[in-house]
Amino acid sequence: MLMHQGIGLEAFNELPDSKAVHALYECCNSVTLARDLSRGRPYANHTALFRRADALLFSLSECSIDAILQAYPHVGRRPRSTKSQAEQCSVWDECPEVMAELSAAVKDYADHFGFDFVMHIGGLSREACVAAVIAAVHDRMHHDPETERKVVRNELARINRSRLERMLGPEGGYDNWG
Repeated sequence: MLMHQGIGLEAFNELPDSKAVHALYECCNSVTLARDLSRGRPYANHTALFRRADALLFSLSECSIDAILQAYPHVGRRPRSTKSQAEQCSVWDECPEVMAELSAAVKDYADHFGFDFVMHIGGLSREACVAAVIAAVHDRMHHDPETERKVVRNELARINRSRLERMLGPEGGYDNWG
């Protein structure tokens, strides 16, 4: 969960540098990316920030991308937990075979590519999410490593944008006085 939600672009542009870096780190899991995005302020609009975030992400080294991937929770597990979602969430009590399939798929993916699976799942229910992730893992296993690294960067960009959108709130800000 982000600490900085709906702060608005104007407030974000005016944050002290250390607070802006902190807010951005929550979105992108990279100190380098957060620092460089913060240094680019002020941003004229959301689109300018999103484009800069994408450009910076795509300019990072593979080692930096690997460091970002390390910060993401393991698919099928909640952050900071050794138990799988199936063990923690009653939604999955009825379908342990699906969670076993998910666990096996992401393990095969990690064994094949050498890094964990990451995917933007915005807006999907838990039930649809698991099916979509399993399908995506199976589809992406056909990629060569170079293609999959590009797909991973695109997924990270989508996740970053989603988190940046939550951090900023709507383009015109919230109407708190309506």
